[in-house]
Amino acid sequence: MALKATIFKAEIQIADMDRGHYADYALTLARHPSETDERMMVRLLAFALHADPALVFGKGLCVDDEPDLWQKDLTGVIERWIDVGQPDERWVRKACGRAREVVVLAYGRALEVWWSGVRAKLERQAGLHVIELGREQTAELARMAERTMRLQFTIQEGQVLITNGRDSVVVEPRRLLGV
Repeated sequence: MALKATIFKAEIQIADMDRGHYADYALTLARHPSETDERMMVRLLAFALHADPALVFGKGLCVDDEPDLWQKDLTGVIERWIDVGQPDERWVRKACGRAREVVVLAYGRALEVWWSGVRAKLERQAGLHVIELGREQTAELARMAERTMRLQFTIQEGQVLITNGRDSVVVEPRRLLGV
């Protein structure tokens, strides 16, 4: 019998002063059995950084041709494709051909090795943004994972403050590629 996804509920408040976006969202995240708390929380951070009523989570690790998050317009055209981790450069190039904008939130061990291996191939892709997240910051974020979460995201001058009322984490995304 196959293991099933674990369901997490997140009520998040976003105060994104950089974009002028202030909203509350009630989200349901399905964590695949092979997904870590860290990866799931980075997906949640990706949602907060790009929050929009049309932004939705993809089907996850079990589906090859969907991103972690995506945003489509009313005609079904993919406006934004978001992946987290260290995706294969062929996968990223394919996403760039399907979406107007592609965002990769890269994190984890061997990030420098991954980036040095794919950088030259990805620099030519139009509409691609690669953002680095610090290892210690994503590990701290993972410790905030709970089956039911209430989180506040405050985004100002590129910094993200995440708090759950008890603990807080400051994440400083660093742009590796894109404007």
